[in-house]
Amino acid sequence: MLNIVLVHPQIPQNTGAIGRLCINAGLNLHIVKPTVFDLDEKAVRRAGLDYWKKLNPKIWESLDEFLVENESRFDRFFFATTKSKKAYFEQKFKKDDFLLFGGESTGLPMWLMERNFKNALNIPMVKGGRSLNLAMSVGIIAYEAIRQNYGDLECEFLSV
Repeated sequence: MLNIVLVHPQIPQNTGAIGRLCINAGLNLHIVKPTVFDLDEKAVRRAGLDYWKKLNPKIWESLDEFLVENESRFDRFFFATTKSKKAYFEQKFKKDDFLLFGGESTGLPMWLMERNFKNALNIPMVKGGRSLNLAMSVGIIAYEAIRQNYGDLECEFLSV
């Protein structure tokens, strides 16, 4: 199952919307503390609607804790960043990959991405564009990974 990792998210509504996406797309959600809001906050639940109680996200107390626990899979960590020139759709994703996204105003720590910068990915934008909303960014990259692994994922998607 694909893994979405939010490192120090800052806006509860984005986190709630991402949780809702994870439930509907069959994705695991990892939230790495610290966050600037309480994960029980009303805004998170409102954005996640009734999905939030079904989500059961994995909460990590620190980035170090998350990295120690998942070190063996580090080669399949992909970092969403505006600092990369590699577009997300140029990457071949696997069904158990980790897609990492940083906080809305901070992004991911450079020291983390430098450990494997070939896995740093961007979402192309026009000149002058700075960044996209976190929930939108997660959706864009997650659904590309789903598209590439559609038949191999553990969940069954409804036909549209």
